[in-house]
Formats: sequence, structure tokens, C-alpha cells
Amino acid sequence: MRFIPNKLQLDILKRHLGPFIFCFFTLMFLLLMQFLILYIDMLVGKGLPLGIILELIVTNLASMVVLAVPMAVLVACLMAYGKFTELNELTAIRAAGVNPIHVINPVLVAGVLLSIFLVWFSNDVLPDANQRARSLFIDIRLKKPGFDLKENEFYEGIDNYTFLVKKITDESDSLYDVTIYQHPTRKRKEAYIKAKKGRLQSEQNGQTLTLHLRDGSILRNLDRRKDGKLVEIYEETHFDRYRISFDLSELAFSRSNPANRSRNDRTMNIQAMQSVVDSLRRQIQDQTDRLLKNDSYILPVIETDSSKSRRSPRITAKPDSIAEKPYHSKFVAMRHLGSKSEQKSLHDLALSQLRSYQSYVENIASDTEWRINKIARYLVEIHKKFSIPLACIVFILLGAPIGMYTRKGNLGYAALIGIVFLTFYWISIIQGEKMADRLFISPFTGMWFSDLLLGAVGIILVINITTPFKFSKLWKRD
Repeated sequence: MRFIPNKLQLDILKRHLGPFIFCFFTLMFLLLMQFLILYIDMLVGKGLPLGIILELIVTNLASMVVLAVPMAVLVACLMAYGKFTELNELTAIRAAGVNPIHVINPVLVAGVLLSIFLVWFSNDVLPDANQRARSLFIDIRLKKPGFDLKENEFYEGIDNYTFLVKKITDESDSLYDVTIYQHPTRKRKEAYIKAKKGRLQSEQNGQTLTLHLRDGSILRNLDRRKDGKLVEIYEETHFDRYRISFDLSELAFSRSNPANRSRNDRTMNIQAMQSVVDSLRRQIQDQTDRLLKNDSYILPVIETDSSKSRRSPRITAKPDSIAEKPYHSKFVAMRHLGSKSEQKSLHDLALSQLRSYQSYVENIASDTEWRINKIARYLVEIHKKFSIPLACIVFILLGAPIGMYTRKGNLGYAALIGIVFLTFYWISIIQGEKMADRLFISPFTGMWFSDLLLGAVGIILVINITTPFKFSKLWKRD
């Protein structure tokens, strides 16, 4: 393989650059639109600062980059090599004695470098970006809606208050026919506040909202206990002017520190996940060793006149005068006991020990299964950080010969073929991840199946187009 490209190879690289950049940004735009459509309800209507929304979008762009780059590589290869053969340049270099592999090598080298970059990006940049995005999502979910009164609709956005307003004038922030239900708390009694008119006034810091009411009444519930019985007492007070202040600090967006939140498999790098996997495997091994070495559930020796044991349980037997004769048992231990009461005590003891041991084994099995499932999820993410970046190389091996065979270099034709292979690839990755998480297949198989299959197809096509050897000759008779 030549690492210093000649003019022909440089020309091939330049032909890839334009389609790659165009496809990359087109795919990023489509993925961004999909993200906004999915989460538009969460972002709109909460009064979030624009900077927070932009930060959330930027942090989620990192995961989109990892998906968009391999797809752009495939479409770019189909377009560049399709155009190369459409202009009969492939026929020309073959007539000049140049093997087509020489026009694939420089792109293959670029694909290797791009894969190395994506592995680094997935391991060092993506986990931190996912952690910041995850922390922002949690903060946004915890944020309450802003103070937004609407006509003839109940509003419960402020704790311990329910509002109902018949008419609102936006120009002067005036309210008409205001009804407020004040929920009972430790500091306040239950009350119903009604006013003909009101006006909202926000303080300069934006954390306090004052409601000025006019011409209204307050009906307070002053229930008291008398002689052990609850007596309902209501007090009604009329007012000309009344003021209520509300603390809106809880409605403001509160930003938490992402470093203080725990990390999961999507927010950890390879080293951290491998450390967790090793720790879980050690815990499984420790539990297995404790189970095999545990002898606390071995039935102790029964104390008799001829032999005594420090670990023997005390079996209460009836006096010899009233003791019933033992029954004949197929168990040797039962035959050594002198009465039915002793046999029954041994039977109950053995049954209790077996049930305790069964519960102990079931608990270990449940813990082990949970740890195995967790190991599978972490291994899936570890393999994914390599399999998706290396798809760049796979798509070059696949896209270069297919582009040469199709002899079409337009975007529509390349996009159509690319959609077929990309759909198969991403369905395989998604289903492989789900099946590996559920332990139906191994994490390696789930994450590498599509790469190995498409890579094998690509190598076969490259061999067919660059050498006289044809695989079809293997099953054709002479």
C-alpha cells in the first residue's frame, strides 16, 4: 500500500471530500430535526433560557456525529467511484496497466484514520457530552412550568394554590373575577379568596410575583375540636384591597453539576466500563466461592448416647415409658433414632435447613443474573465504541466496488443504494444491542455481526474488481 498518494489518488480523495461534507451535514440536519421533534414538548413552554436549549442541542450533537460519519462515508464512496467509472476513467487506468486497488488504497487509508478519530471521539468526548446532556434532561424534567394563567382554566403551577380567572387583559396584566383556593398547610388555614379585579406585578429580580386584589372576600376554614369532636367554623372577611406575594424561585431553572450525578454505560469511557465489568465478575466469583464453601446448611449429627457433637441440635424426645417406637425408614439417619418424636424432629430440622438453603441459592442466582445482565450492557457499549467507527472501513470496502459496478455518480442513485445498506446496518446494530442486553446472543455477536458480514461482502467485491480471480468459478464446473 502506497502512503504517498500520486495525482490520481489525490484526485480520488478530492472527489470524496465534497460529497462527504454535503452528506455529513445533511445527515446531521436530519438527525437534529428528529431530536427536536422528539423533545419539542419538553423544551417549549417551560421558559428555558436560550443558552440552555442551545447547550442541550450541542451536547446531543456528539452522538449524532458518530452516527453520521459512517453513513456519509458510504454515500461519498458510491458517488465518487460511480462518477469515476461513469467517465470511463476506470477503463482508462486498466488499459494503462494500473490496478484499480490503487484508487481504493488512499480512501482506505483515510477511512482508517477516520475510524481512529471516531474511536477516540467515542471514548473521550462522547461520554462527557452524554453526561452533560443527561444532566440537563433531568434538570429540565424537574423544572416546573412558568407562571402562565389562562382564562377559564385552573392553574396549579404554584404549590398550595389553585387559580381560576374568568378574564385576563394582556395589556395591563389585569384580572377579572379571580378565584383562589389556598390549600391548608402548617402555617396557613384553608381559605377561598374571591375578588372582582386583580393586577399582577413582578419584582425586579423576577423571583417574586405580587397579586393585588380589589373588592373581594376571604372565606377561611377555622375548624376546631371541642369535646373531642371536630366543629366546622368558617370566617368570612371582606376587603377593598388585598395583596398576596408568591415565591417563584422554584419555577426558575436550576442547573445542577453533571459531575455530581452518577454515570451509566452511555456516559462512561472504555476504561471505566471495563473496570466495572471486572468488579462485577469478581463479585460473581466471590459469591460462587462462598456458595461452594458454605457448610452452614449441612445437617448436623444427631446427639445420641454413643456419639455427641458440639454442632448437634437438641431434639426433645418423650420419656421411654410413653415414647412411640420408630418407624422403619429408607434413610439411614432415621434408623438410628429411637422414637418417632426424634425422627419427626430430625425431619422438621432437615426440611427447615433445605428451605433456608433453597432461599439462599435463589438469592445468589438472582444477584448473579442481575450482574450478568449488567456486564452484558457494559460489554455492548464497549464493543459499540469500536464497531461503529470501524464501519467507515467496512463501508469503503463495500461502497468502492459497488460504485464502480453501478457506473452512476449522481446523488440520487448513491442515496438509494446507501439507504438499503444503511437500513440493514442500523437495524442489525439496534436489534443486536437489544438481543445482547437480553442475553440471547453475545455482546460481540450483537455489535460485530453487521460489520463482519458487510465487510466480507465488500472484500469479495474488491477481489472481484481488482483481480482476475472470480469467486463464481469456485462452484462452476469445467
